[in-house]
Amino acid sequence: MSSTVRQKRDASEMMSSSPAAVATASSADEPSSSSSSISSRPRGTLATLLSRPSAFANESGSLPIGEFEPTAARTFTENDAMEVEVEVEGAVKLVRDAAVLVIGAGGLGCEILKDLAMSCLVKRVVVIDLDTIDVTNLNRQFLFRQSDVGKSKAEVAASFIQNRCPWLQVEFYHGKIQDKDAQFYKQFNVVISGLDNIEARRWLNGMMHSLVQFDDDGDPRPETIIPLIDGGTEGFSGQARLILPRITSCFECSLDAFAPSAAVPLCTIAETPRIPEHCIAYAFILQWPKEFPDRKLNPDSPDDMKWVYQQALERANKYNIHGVTYMLTLGVVKNIIPAVASTNAIISAMCVNEAIKLLSFASQSLNTYVMYMGSEGIHSHTFVYDKKDTCPVCTSHVHTLHISPSTTLNSLLHMLCDKDGRFKLKTPSITSSSKTLYMRKPLALEKATRKNLDKTLGELLEGRSGEELVVTDPVVFPETSLGLVLTFAE
Repeated sequence: MSSTVRQKRDASEMMSSSPAAVATASSADEPSSSSSSISSRPRGTLATLLSRPSAFANESGSLPIGEFEPTAARTFTENDAMEVEVEVEGAVKLVRDAAVLVIGAGGLGCEILKDLAMSCLVKRVVVIDLDTIDVTNLNRQFLFRQSDVGKSKAEVAASFIQNRCPWLQVEFYHGKIQDKDAQFYKQFNVVISGLDNIEARRWLNGMMHSLVQFDDDGDPRPETIIPLIDGGTEGFSGQARLILPRITSCFECSLDAFAPSAAVPLCTIAETPRIPEHCIAYAFILQWPKEFPDRKLNPDSPDDMKWVYQQALERANKYNIHGVTYMLTLGVVKNIIPAVASTNAIISAMCVNEAIKLLSFASQSLNTYVMYMGSEGIHSHTFVYDKKDTCPVCTSHVHTLHISPSTTLNSLLHMLCDKDGRFKLKTPSITSSSKTLYMRKPLALEKATRKNLDKTLGELLEGRSGEELVVTDPVVFPETSLGLVLTFAE
């Protein structure tokens, strides 16, 4: 290869953010030594990714964002490398013009914000989190300091990143994700979630799917699809997942994969405690309401948690149970799973890597789920999470329920909310084609429809079998609904 061609290829692998360097490298007429050429070539840039032929077999297949074809194989010739430079500049511009929403500023969120800042590509990030900083966060949530305890996580994280990395514009919101409407979420090009509870993730999943619009043929309009990257960690394990609303499987499709939380009988807690957790549960479930009947326990209050710890320690001493500590008390009350900083770092890198690939089309996207299992070594497993044909969120499937006409409306609502059932709803409301059967909000409408709860479905629907009902639930379907056909059968 001639020195001129080699220099052009080097230029195509340099960031477009450094035009002077690109111009110098591409305009040099004198041949350079092999060593200087190699040492001056930046590695790991978008240009490198866009220009390289893939070394991974799975990148030759058809994946969510389309089949990846390296730029070099598509446009590069020895006579003209400038087309590669133009395409690289276009890819970088796509990332820089994008708006990224980061949900959660905890252990995973801090790492995600750091990775986005150090990419030096993303220019606008918005972070939202409801929590305030606790002293126990300081061992792994490295954007916070002792003086920040009690302050908003989102505000402090945004301020830290903004001051340390001024090229990144960071905005923050302190509050619940449910407080934001569809217009808020429409402004982003990609959403990265670091949420730590299932209900919030279900709500977010439902919201992102509700933003998708369809054309006249019933196909999703690509410009209305906002990718959702869901990350989560638990000890030495973690997962990253790419959800393209209405294209890939969604969070609701995999809801059955989550193990139910192990409940401890109240009689065991009250009468025969055996482990430290039973003593702590007794203190905050049974003792607190008796001692403070007019005040709810605040898990973020050091004074409240100190009281719970002292009561739990006294009970543990009474039953000769060892192991009650302040840290364990926090963990039980807040349902905290021990966090490992290295796991957060690995999963956040996966999430941000997927975001950059999606925004720039620099490489093939994840298809669609990767699990990291650190307790078994440096091991990860990638697989396709199939879409559930009857998913109430990402499909338009109308569900059929065979039920007795003597079943009351209240019993039907309990069936829909059964945590082991098909739908696992939280706060459903139901309407028929002719009237509202039960509506939880506003309060006036709830009072007006409350009398229907004890009526039978046969009475409410006037014996009509096959009636299609519309079920709404702000937790699972923020902007959409579930179609449910009731077929009467004795």
